[in-house]
Amino acid sequence: MPRYTRIAMLFHWLVALMIIGAFTMGLVMTEMPGITPTKLKFYSWHKWAGVTILALAALRLLWRLTHPAPPYPSTMPGWQQRTANALHALLYVLMFAVPLSGYFYTLAAGFPVVYFGLFELPVLIGPDQELKAVLRTVHYWLNMTLAACVAIHVAAALKHQFIDRDGVLKRMLPLA
Repeated sequence: MPRYTRIAMLFHWLVALMIIGAFTMGLVMTEMPGITPTKLKFYSWHKWAGVTILALAALRLLWRLTHPAPPYPSTMPGWQQRTANALHALLYVLMFAVPLSGYFYTLAAGFPVVYFGLFELPVLIGPDQELKAVLRTVHYWLNMTLAACVAIHVAAALKHQFIDRDGVLKRMLPLA
């Protein structure tokens, strides 16, 4: 069975781990009471992860556009192939939308994004409390949508591995 390239696998697993880490950090930091040095560190790390995810997603998309995905097995029904393609497209959209919504939410809150404490990203909008409230909600729901899509993606991969036994998961496993 044809497989993804090693670079595609690297992008896939690196971005997946970063998304899980950023999502977990977001849940933890928003539950921390008050403003503490630890909470501020989590916010900084969360923003750095978001910027990194955005950059990796751009590189991943460029790689994908120049290196198409291997074909699905001929035994996979057409509706499953179309559903998988739609879910992958939505995952790509969310890999961009989630960090961008967080970036604009941070700017609307009146805080710059300083990548690793070294490089300030452009301030494209000024502080705006009404926009901040909207972007906070948008960022939250985009994250929840991403989490649901990731869960569906993982469930589908496991179904293909353990029920269908059709090799779909092995296409993305580096050691398979």
